[in-house]
Amino acid sequence: MNRDRLLGTWQQLKGAVKEQCGALIGDPDAVAAGARDRLLGEIQQQRGVSKEEADRQLTDFIKRNRNWSDLSSR
Repeated sequence: MNRDRLLGTWQQLKGAVKEQCGALIGDPDAVAAGARDRLLGEIQQQRGVSKEEADRQLTDFIKRNRNWSDLSSR
């Protein structure tokens, strides 16, 4: 198994724990950070890339699709 894929699984677990802790204490910033970490872990696991490359890919996607949730303009 690729080391980056294994680290991606670990990143998903850490993100899920961070998300749950944020929800438990009522901190929306911690929930969002946990969701981002979990998503980074999924990218890292599926594509077998480093954490930095997964972060770059996610950041590029967010920049390209900045208003993806604003459906009123479509």
